[in-house]
Amino acid sequence: MSVSEQVLLDALGRVTDPLAGQDFVSTKALRQLSIAGGDVSFSVELGYPAQSQWPALRAALIGAARTVPGVENVSVSFSTKVVSHAVQRGVQLLPGVKNIIAVASGKGGVGKSTTAANLALALSAEGATVGVLDADIYGPSQPMMLGLSGKPESRDGKTMQPLVNHGVQVMSIGFLVDADQAMVWRGPMATQALDQLLRQTAWSDLDYLIVDMPPGTGDIQLSLSQRVPLTGAVIVTTPRDIALLDAKKGISMFEKVGVPILGIVENMAVHVCSHCGHVEHIFGAEGGKKLAAEYKMDYLGALPLDIRIREQADSGCPTVVAEPDGEVAGLYRTVARTVAVKVARQAKDFSAKFPTITVSKNT
Repeated sequence: MSVSEQVLLDALGRVTDPLAGQDFVSTKALRQLSIAGGDVSFSVELGYPAQSQWPALRAALIGAARTVPGVENVSVSFSTKVVSHAVQRGVQLLPGVKNIIAVASGKGGVGKSTTAANLALALSAEGATVGVLDADIYGPSQPMMLGLSGKPESRDGKTMQPLVNHGVQVMSIGFLVDADQAMVWRGPMATQALDQLLRQTAWSDLDYLIVDMPPGTGDIQLSLSQRVPLTGAVIVTTPRDIALLDAKKGISMFEKVGVPILGIVENMAVHVCSHCGHVEHIFGAEGGKKLAAEYKMDYLGALPLDIRIREQADSGCPTVVAEPDGEVAGLYRTVARTVAVKVARQAKDFSAKFPTITVSKNT
């Protein structure tokens, strides 16, 4: 019995990607369909990293294909292709960087840097090429959190090579100054230094650059939001009312400069006693979820107040790499996949496809 291609496509089209909420046929993610007798093969190209989900998706697609009369053997391959997406009007993309995601908070102390580090590592674990820019000039923490030290090298005398650990490229002012040296700089100097760190680092073919933003909504943060080509921003808050109040200011800042908010992460949402298992909402309950609902934004997830998260980040081996199969690492990876899907839904950047026009004077 010959296999009907249209019947097969109809069957495969009934499988929905649980992350994107769409099927693989209508979105043209399903490619290279081949039918040879009872043997069927095809590939699926996703616009976001999700390698941990491939086995389940493969099983669902094979199951759907086998409902078609005549199908005997099914072969499915997966790949990831992350493309550049649109940024603020009038801001040019960076060479070697497809998408830049700001991780921000309205105030300090909510775990923004820890979230940024684990988000970057989670995207990398799902198959993306990822970098981290530590944009906190006055309190750089990514070198310690990502287990890095030393000075960046320059191969051409013009750009710096990012330092690499856990498969992630990293640049921070912490690599250029002594750890105990205070950065006594005014806003314009700090902003210029950040601009140099961003543009004079030789980022190597990044799918995502995670920018660990300084806390607050002052001059430095505003300048960064206007000058850095941001695909979107993730807001980190705790459920505490004072943190939520400041998170609203961060949301307002990004809205004013035209940067899409990809969602809200609620950090330190709940504490579970490691001895007795008692559950306690130390900083309040579901404040981040209510904030997301108020602003009609995606609630990316809740992360616990867990001593291991702090200990692992302080040791230079954050949770996603310290306990990759643990529950908390799973939460970070869920947040990362959700952010990547949100980025994939943004309008694509086509500037690279337009020719460069030069005007010369004939002699």
